[in-house]
Amino acid sequence: MRTYNGLIKPKIWPPKLTFDGSGAPIPVDYNMPSPKIFPIDVGRQLFVDDFLVDDTSLTRNFHQAKKSDYNPIFQPQTEHELDKGNCPVAAPFNDGVWWDPKDKLFKMWYHAGWMRGTGYAESYDGINWVRPALDVVSGSNLILPRRDGFLRDGCCVWLDHFAKDPHQRYKMFQFFRSPHGKEQGEVYISPDGIHWGEPTVTGLLGDNSTIFYNPFLERWVYSIRTHSSHSSRRSGITAGIRTRSYWEHEDFLEGAKWNLEDPSMWGWSDQRDLPDPDIGNTPQLYDLNANAYESLLVGLISIYYGPPNNVAQESGIPKTNDLMVAFSRDGFHWDRACREAFIDSARTEGSWDKAYVHAAGGTCLLVGEKMYFYYGAWSGTSPKLQANMMGDHERANAMYAGGATGLATLRRDGFASMDGGNQGGYLITELVVFNGDYIFVNCDSSKGVIKVEILDEDGTPIAPFTSANCLSVSVDSTIHMVRWSETTNVSCLSGVPVRLKFWVANGNMYSFWVSSTLDGKSNGYVAAGGPEFKGPLDI
Repeated sequence: MRTYNGLIKPKIWPPKLTFDGSGAPIPVDYNMPSPKIFPIDVGRQLFVDDFLVDDTSLTRNFHQAKKSDYNPIFQPQTEHELDKGNCPVAAPFNDGVWWDPKDKLFKMWYHAGWMRGTGYAESYDGINWVRPALDVVSGSNLILPRRDGFLRDGCCVWLDHFAKDPHQRYKMFQFFRSPHGKEQGEVYISPDGIHWGEPTVTGLLGDNSTIFYNPFLERWVYSIRTHSSHSSRRSGITAGIRTRSYWEHEDFLEGAKWNLEDPSMWGWSDQRDLPDPDIGNTPQLYDLNANAYESLLVGLISIYYGPPNNVAQESGIPKTNDLMVAFSRDGFHWDRACREAFIDSARTEGSWDKAYVHAAGGTCLLVGEKMYFYYGAWSGTSPKLQANMMGDHERANAMYAGGATGLATLRRDGFASMDGGNQGGYLITELVVFNGDYIFVNCDSSKGVIKVEILDEDGTPIAPFTSANCLSVSVDSTIHMVRWSETTNVSCLSGVPVRLKFWVANGNMYSFWVSSTLDGKSNGYVAAGGPEFKGPLDI
């Protein structure tokens, strides 16, 4: 069976991985077709990996998201968020930020007061947020009533554009703790993201588990936190390490009812995740959030550096982690070529985002020519609590105080670029097929030039789509149509296996795609959406 992008789905799915503690990176073991011909009518094709690259002399460079000058854009204010001065928090702890095209609003669900509740806020611009007065908990913007003995931990909210039942338009996962050590995950459904039905208890999992929908496979994925034993790569001491397990199901609620043996081992940190030099502990995989963006899945992976919980509690400092970016073409294997922080902990005393950075569910939004990434971060500053002081419950400690919400932005498709210097260079794709009419590129060649040529299966240029006929692309644009002197329309090549050859000098190329519209709609996924989109696709 071929998947949406031409890969062959293995007979054994999901793949079987075994955690051995060796620290070896997990191979990105896609099941390639033979011959290698890939359909590209599935969204923008990003240059984040070598998936479509047959040959190149260009250099790939990864890019970090830029933290907003408005940060923090959302801070504790209400009675619940201020937490009686113990652990003030108003931040996504995964939770979620989405654009709802039905109401034409940015919507945010967030951790309101440490383990106190789940709040809801709205915005017209994604920067300025208001807390509406809701009817769920009188006098507040909370969307779930408090239950005696239950402390909310991680959460993830999903706007399901594909829901056939309007009462299931919103999905939510929450993890709860009780004073007696009991832990459980619960999932909910809602028509509006505010009023939620009775919970369905999940199978066994740990905190910081999350959910996401893989539209390419039409499956709900539970990203399950697990622990595995290992021998430390640094000390040789056997200990428990955070790992990730995978469970998928076509139905969100039915999929929550897994047995202990059902989930598959999925992910862990490896020897390319280097320790923080000021902490020294072996890094671990803390959580994994993902969403479909254009023609692939974008993952924000949290790598945890320490210190351990007991040390953080005694010192009254938040744990340190960074958000890394990863990419998947099948929803299971993740390409982690970039090991630099995409959104990092500031690590400086007094910073609002000193440490403990968490991605927001939904991963990212599109606003104009930028991608918006919302995240929660912690300062470790409490009005009441000092080092090793406990607050009103067993998890209330200064290490979890001072949570606020930040925003980081990136050029659209801007995770990685293929760059050509003064001498210029080329990139030739694998064989691809398409049914569109126009070729578009996202590039910055304002100080240089890009040209595009279309080759047949043998590598011979196809007239009139030759580099000699290609009008020079010398622009900085996230959406630019490629033109040849005689035509712009490539529909005569519909269904024909071809290669695209890009010539780049003094320029950076981020993506290319084939569109059926003059305005360059990609037919790809737009993650958590944005003001110009009416649903989950760029159509």
